[in-house]
Amino acid sequence: MFYDHQQIEKKWQKYWEENQTYKTSNNTDKPKFYVLDMFPYPSGAGLHVGHPLGYIASDIYARYKRHQGFNVLHPVGYDSFGLPAEQYAIQTGQHPAVTTEQNINRYEEQLKKIGFSFDWSREVRTSDASYYKWTQWIFIQLYHSWYNKNTDKAESIDSLIQHFEEKGTEGLNANQNDELNFTAEEWKIASDLDKEDILLNYRLSYRAETTVNWCPALGTVLANDEVKDGKSERGGFPVFQKKMMQWSMRISAYSERLLQGLNTLDWPQPLKDSQEYWIGKSQGAQVQFKVEGHDETVEVFTTRPDTIFGATFMVLAPENPLVETITTDAQKVEVDTYIEETSKKTERDRMSDVKNVSGAFTGSYAVNPFSNEKMPIYISDYVLMGYGTGAVMAVPAHDERDHRFAKKFNLEIKKVVETEEDVQEKSFDSKDSVCVNSDFLNGLHYNEAKAKMISEIETKGIGHGTTNYRQRDAIFSRQRYWGEPVPIYYKDGMPYTLPTSALPLELPEVEKYLPTEDGDPPLGNAKEFAWDEANQKVVATDLIDDKTIFPLELSTMPGWAGSSWYFLRYMDPNDEETFVKKELADYWGQVDLYIGGSEHATGHLLYSRFWNMFLKDRGYISHDEPFQKLINQGMILGMSAFVYRIDGTNQYVSKNLAKDYQTQQIHVDVSLLKGTSDELDTEAFKAWRPDYAEAEFILEDGKYITDREVEKMSKSKYNVVNPDDICEEYGADGLRLYEMFLGPLEQSKPWNTQGLSGVYGFLKKFWNLYFNGDVFEVSDEEPTKAEYKVLHTLIKKVVYDIENFSFNTSVSSFMIAVNELQKIKCNKRNILEPLAIIISPYAPHICEELWSLLGNGTSIEFEKFPALNEDYLVEDEIEYPVSVNGKMKFKISLSAQLSAKEVEDLVISNEKMQQILEGNTPKKIIVVPHRIVNIVI
Repeated sequence: MFYDHQQIEKKWQKYWEENQTYKTSNNTDKPKFYVLDMFPYPSGAGLHVGHPLGYIASDIYARYKRHQGFNVLHPVGYDSFGLPAEQYAIQTGQHPAVTTEQNINRYEEQLKKIGFSFDWSREVRTSDASYYKWTQWIFIQLYHSWYNKNTDKAESIDSLIQHFEEKGTEGLNANQNDELNFTAEEWKIASDLDKEDILLNYRLSYRAETTVNWCPALGTVLANDEVKDGKSERGGFPVFQKKMMQWSMRISAYSERLLQGLNTLDWPQPLKDSQEYWIGKSQGAQVQFKVEGHDETVEVFTTRPDTIFGATFMVLAPENPLVETITTDAQKVEVDTYIEETSKKTERDRMSDVKNVSGAFTGSYAVNPFSNEKMPIYISDYVLMGYGTGAVMAVPAHDERDHRFAKKFNLEIKKVVETEEDVQEKSFDSKDSVCVNSDFLNGLHYNEAKAKMISEIETKGIGHGTTNYRQRDAIFSRQRYWGEPVPIYYKDGMPYTLPTSALPLELPEVEKYLPTEDGDPPLGNAKEFAWDEANQKVVATDLIDDKTIFPLELSTMPGWAGSSWYFLRYMDPNDEETFVKKELADYWGQVDLYIGGSEHATGHLLYSRFWNMFLKDRGYISHDEPFQKLINQGMILGMSAFVYRIDGTNQYVSKNLAKDYQTQQIHVDVSLLKGTSDELDTEAFKAWRPDYAEAEFILEDGKYITDREVEKMSKSKYNVVNPDDICEEYGADGLRLYEMFLGPLEQSKPWNTQGLSGVYGFLKKFWNLYFNGDVFEVSDEEPTKAEYKVLHTLIKKVVYDIENFSFNTSVSSFMIAVNELQKIKCNKRNILEPLAIIISPYAPHICEELWSLLGNGTSIEFEKFPALNEDYLVEDEIEYPVSVNGKMKFKISLSAQLSAKEVEDLVISNEKMQQILEGNTPKKIIVVPHRIVNIVI
């Protein structure tokens, strides 16, 4: 019977939509299972075949759990704020909302074609005001919270105010920007403005001067992962380090909990390692060094206080405020030039550049508090203001980077840890040796020396032992239009939150999406964007009088804001009273399976964990961690095609002749190749772009053969394969099976459209099991033991594979089972009905159609997954090969229940064996049960 995949798939996609088959109820009687894909950003290019890989895997798992009787939450939505739509708006004037809507419609159309079992009724979009109302609400809760280190959680700012009223800062143990000291009386007499300023020092969302990645061409601050080699990832514009007043989130308060929480999660180890490194916990001491001729001191954090006698110079971050104070007139030009150069590098670039050594001398000296020796103070880009104190004591004998710096600037290298190595030539940084040249530390091992030195530092009153974290607070404002407005207005220069009743604070209309002439963010162009405090509403900007009408915050939230809590909104997407009802958050709990790319390791996944922990602290949800199990899917790679252009000409030489010429390799669109070959359609190439219209070709055997290479699938490499085309030719079920068949989910693998024909052939074979010619024909006759064995072998394998996410081996098992059933001409209902259920998570359309043809009036989706019966896998008979003196002579079928002695007796008495023995007695008989019989004569 002809397998018409197009008609079948359209029919069932329509059925699922009309019947809302995948709509999830909040039925708390059933056990729940929450399966989620990482939030997609709807780009203008739409999906290519690499994008659905993770979605197909999660969809298979979601369908499997429904078959097991779980109430499955498998939602979809869009992380729809983003820079690409804004850049397009700047270029064309088209509102980002229009572009985003078009992109989402395209995405949705493509996703529905692939047959995903998403609950579309729960769809959320971060750029919808009904959604970002709650993102703004969470921001306000963060603003009105502080982190109490004594209770190790976030609490309402009211409890902090109460502490100040009763005790001032006495006994306060809070996460803060600066350590403040005041009495309850001083707090009470402080002005309202001063009180607000003090509270900003403790709030979990706060405004402070921060060093940021500033991109003048884009007019915005960029996150570290949006900058590459000193340029913006989008557009390649120069990026500079700049100090700005910015909103920040106090994620640093959660560093230890974020670190410890990793132990409870079933995540890939490399991903956990990335977060652990990013958080960067280290234990050591905070020490103050006096600066000669100045009142200031340089404070450093060191993990090796045991090496302080070997500290021969100091290095400050170029951004350290002390630099301006202590730089001498003679060194000012050199220092200023160096600071300017450093501003062109991002912190990430500075951290990763371990080979290049550079710096500038400030002209000032610090004094080593233990050796009393003078230490020249330098600045260098390898020291970061955001880590520790923005200053290091350099111990070149025992730190590789300090050693390179000392060699470059000819600074003293002093050995303080015993080693045979020549520390003048190479640093020695082991903790397994003893201290030397270190006065009272001499002869002590690392742990003893560290403890003793910390005690001495505390006795001298110049510091204390401490734990430090590399992780900095997250910058939370962007100078962009297309993002969530920050619900803040300014009164006497101090920030205040809007009342929650005024939310959402909606994005205003603007005439242009660029910064204003005064350098304000794009929201500065809005005519209706001021806060009327008396009437509690947004009014015209020209009414601002700073008495009752005040300016609103002009920055917007970063791209990660909306994606830091979306997994909670899916639980209760249409609630207008709260972001999620507590009872629903308690029912759905953690995401049980989260699938997405590894590129989000230190961005989205950290911020989501932080917001989740905060919301738990404040009692809105009950679970500490958002994502219990996480899988990073690999990439599907594209097969790029290249032509070779002879330098300085418009001539293109075929691949195997290119070695004879000076050429440039150029990507060409894979759609310009003939069929599935490597041959270029030269006429299509000439028509592709105007600059190729006059192209001339040097052919081999009358053909132009392109070069091919496997690389990342991307629009810029012209190697993108559109899933729509695959669905058209091979069907969505073919695409789903093939993507899984390509290899293990976590690995990257190359796409090859030719490979689809094998999977499509399998689908046709599977379809035809249910037909006799063109007639649907399924027998109610009881299956044979052999038929049941094929089915239950498959059940055992598929259950194991799905539960271990080995989807590729399941597809192979389907093929084996269908081949075996075809061979034995099986058309029994008791085999073919469960077979359709087993294959349906992978190929839902064809299985729904077969299920319907089998006479079932409801969807296959909620049918119970077939149970394994191991009895069918027990062999009744074993075919034993019989070897004589190492050569196989014959085979004999015997009952599987026989003992080794019974097998031996039956083999010896066998007629063929008697002929071989010719009356002799065997010297040795070896029976390997259920395997083989070896006889030596």
